[in-house]
Amino acid sequence: MSNHPPERIERPSAWIGKNMAANPDKWLTYLDPEEIQELEHAADHFLETSKNIGEITINDFPLPLLSGRLASLKETLINGIGFEVIRGLPINEYSKEKAACIFCGIGAHLGSARSQNAAGHILGHVRNVGADANDPNTRIYQTSERQTFHTDSADVVGLMCLKTAKEGGGSLLVSTETIYNKMMRVNPELTALLFDNIATDRRGEVPDGQKPYFEIPVLNWHDEKLTGMYQRQYIESAQRFPDAPRLTNKHIQALDLFDSLANDPDLHFRMELKEGDLQFVYNHSQLHDREGFTDHPEPENRRHLYRLWLSLDGDRELPECFKERYGSIEIGNRGGIITPETKLTFEID
Repeated sequence: MSNHPPERIERPSAWIGKNMAANPDKWLTYLDPEEIQELEHAADHFLETSKNIGEITINDFPLPLLSGRLASLKETLINGIGFEVIRGLPINEYSKEKAACIFCGIGAHLGSARSQNAAGHILGHVRNVGADANDPNTRIYQTSERQTFHTDSADVVGLMCLKTAKEGGGSLLVSTETIYNKMMRVNPELTALLFDNIATDRRGEVPDGQKPYFEIPVLNWHDEKLTGMYQRQYIESAQRFPDAPRLTNKHIQALDLFDSLANDPDLHFRMELKEGDLQFVYNHSQLHDREGFTDHPEPENRRHLYRLWLSLDGDRELPECFKERYGSIEIGNRGGIITPETKLTFEID
């Protein structure tokens, strides 16, 4: 195996945004009535028990009809284009408990759920809670600001759309491998700098014995695969720590080029998630973003998505440096945010 990436990566996940925008059949799938009925039946049956939704297992949530589709989805994430949207759930007919149960049940067929914050939340809530986007301890998904292209700290991020915004809030995706390919064409010297260790702010969620930032290259070549880890705002705010490695002017130029290509309208594409949509994105090969948005004035109608972070069995190996963020790099049992105070919890609202 080579210790150096090729000049160009040829994988299904190295797609071009304008091609995906023109061919939604490559990533948009629909549930049929029988599959919806199976999900509803499984959720109703589970909710009759006294078990915690956040602890759903495959055995708790049997899906004989959908199991093949979900196995195919897992393959698409790990070895295919790296994302998929499932449409068709009549989400407005469900209680929040039933919607969460269906989402976590599907998640259990894909992998193990991971903690998404220091509070230990298995089910995340993506919505504007009025947090200050300029506060270095704010998680950007808690605001209405544009997020910028980034990865999350797990193998896969899943979203279930409960409510859409009044305006904006579109979902943006871009292939990390495609950005790499383009960078190698235009400036291989700057591309190489993204394989250097770079400090990223933990935003106040610090595991026991760790620094308030972690150090992982934006681009990693391991086991013949390119793996990305990126959040520009958190890279910049990590510079507030005196002992964090300094970004050189060349590093900043490399990050600026990376960002400019992520924002190239030919390379990324936009999708509008509808209420009931499920979106799954593979963080190791993709970057995702969310446009800024304006919410509805009524609290009950404001934009709200459930989120899952998942670790997948049968996934790729990760380099040792990911232990700084993931805690463990054991396949199927890695990722998430764990601090000394973290206890796994589950909150519907």
